[in-house]
Amino acid sequence: MRKRMSLLLVMMLLSFSVLAACGGSKTAEPATTGETVTEPAKPADETTPQPEPAKEATPAGSEGLYEAADMSLNPAPAANRKDTLIVGMTSPKGVFNPLYGETTYDKYVFDVIFDYFLQVKGDGTYENSLADSIDVSPDGLKYTFHLKPGVKYTDGSPVTVKDYAFALKVLHDASYDGPIDILSFKVKGGQDYHDGKAKDISGIKIIDDNTIEIEVTEPTAYTRDTLGTVPFIPEAYYGKGYKQGDLEYIKALHDKPLGSGPYILKSFTPGQEADLEANPNYFKGAPKIKNLIYKATTDETKLAMLQSGEIDMDHVTVNQDNVDELQGMGFLDVNIFPTNGYGYVAFNFKEKKFQDQKVRQALVYGLNRKEIVEGVYGKFADVINIPQSKVSWAYTNEGIEPYDFNMDTAKKLLDDAGWKVGADGIREKDGEKFKINFSATADNPVVDALLPIMTKNYKELGIDIAAETLDFNAIMDKKDKGDFDMFFAAWGLTPDPDSTVYITKGAQNDVGYSNKTVDEWSDKGKKELNFDKRKEDYKALYQELNKDLPAIFMYQRRDMWAINGRVNGLEITPYKDFIYSLYTAELE
Repeated sequence: MRKRMSLLLVMMLLSFSVLAACGGSKTAEPATTGETVTEPAKPADETTPQPEPAKEATPAGSEGLYEAADMSLNPAPAANRKDTLIVGMTSPKGVFNPLYGETTYDKYVFDVIFDYFLQVKGDGTYENSLADSIDVSPDGLKYTFHLKPGVKYTDGSPVTVKDYAFALKVLHDASYDGPIDILSFKVKGGQDYHDGKAKDISGIKIIDDNTIEIEVTEPTAYTRDTLGTVPFIPEAYYGKGYKQGDLEYIKALHDKPLGSGPYILKSFTPGQEADLEANPNYFKGAPKIKNLIYKATTDETKLAMLQSGEIDMDHVTVNQDNVDELQGMGFLDVNIFPTNGYGYVAFNFKEKKFQDQKVRQALVYGLNRKEIVEGVYGKFADVINIPQSKVSWAYTNEGIEPYDFNMDTAKKLLDDAGWKVGADGIREKDGEKFKINFSATADNPVVDALLPIMTKNYKELGIDIAAETLDFNAIMDKKDKGDFDMFFAAWGLTPDPDSTVYITKGAQNDVGYSNKTVDEWSDKGKKELNFDKRKEDYKALYQELNKDLPAIFMYQRRDMWAINGRVNGLEITPYKDFIYSLYTAELE
């Protein structure tokens, strides 16, 4: 009998999503081609209930689980694969270290290789994984983690809390340049270690091989859970070349990961595929699917590869044509649910023109976002105006400007900002022409819809657009180097609204945005332990972000996974990627 979670059950679970009294945050969600992932996984506490997110009308037929109708239509290549699951996706970059990986596709790889004290559940709450138990002091300043005994890495060496302590040391190192902002969680002595004033972190106390105590100087709403999702990386392997203040050596191991998770990376060919093999000694039990292959696909190829049986599952852009085609194949389960994330267009705040709020507001008023979003997704997406998903308890539309398309308002804002139309029709200020170099991912349906409309709208505004299309990883490289004016991507969010994306010098603030009010509300919301007050803090934060516009917020869409009907046991929800249930999945 099939055992899959129906969307109805998922949505019932979402209504009981929780906020930590002593910890709680987010877990990254999958993103479509051209999208990036946000904060590393940080769970919500399992015990404190929180209210449901604000409900808005959902178009009929835009969400649901539609099971395969006729498995006799299953193509032979898929039907004959008895021990191998092939998952289609955008090719990973090859950063298979959970301390450093930033894209969804790298995450798909490293999260089946490594393990954590805690693991996300379908409703956004967390449960113990490597943890036997976790003790929290009454004042929320001490966290004692008890590791399950007998766990081993895939090279046969024992997993101990010393490896967890080493990961914390790496995150606190001054040369660490990954996406995790551990310093903001105030581990005692962490800042001194970062600054080179100490050789050890005083707040980390190893009791024995299976017990570690972490002391912080101030609690936040989800300190427990942030600490609970720091990965275990074997010090004997990743620490061989470690010297405080120099982590360059560790990057050579990014494509040679060693963990204790359900799968082992056997090979990786950039742009083609990653091949993984089941860990027979996985502490939760050997995965039932022996071989796992992540095969590179694009929006141009994935439907044909699903139809032929070359791949078993993929994340497909959700629109009515694709829904109809996938259901028409007969042998696919089609799962459509709200994305916990959003699409956006980024500004480079090193560019003076983007530092002006009026200019940013003009670029939003002057872009017909509704036409773009409806053109790509139809009823399966909504224009958004804050950087939060509607599935979140923190979502609000109170006091939020909708920025409906209005060319007159956009032109006036640019006039007021001093950008005057020149003789050639292009605006200029202080001798500078208003030109935007726009970076976009190739073979991306959103980009295909966005570029012609943006070019037309902005030309009418008096702005010259020069667009380049590159593959996803090339766009991410340009982002990391700051070599862009604007680009399209998306953030995958996690259950808690805290984020470093828009705070000054945040670990994931790659665009140089800074706003003192945003920093203050972010910090207040992070530290507030009373849920109702915390919700008000985030409302104020989103109202400020809606006014100041650190990006052009584009849409929240639905996710759609097409999965061969012979695959059983995968659980996929707005909060839980398929990777977390792979070890229990089976092939009929």
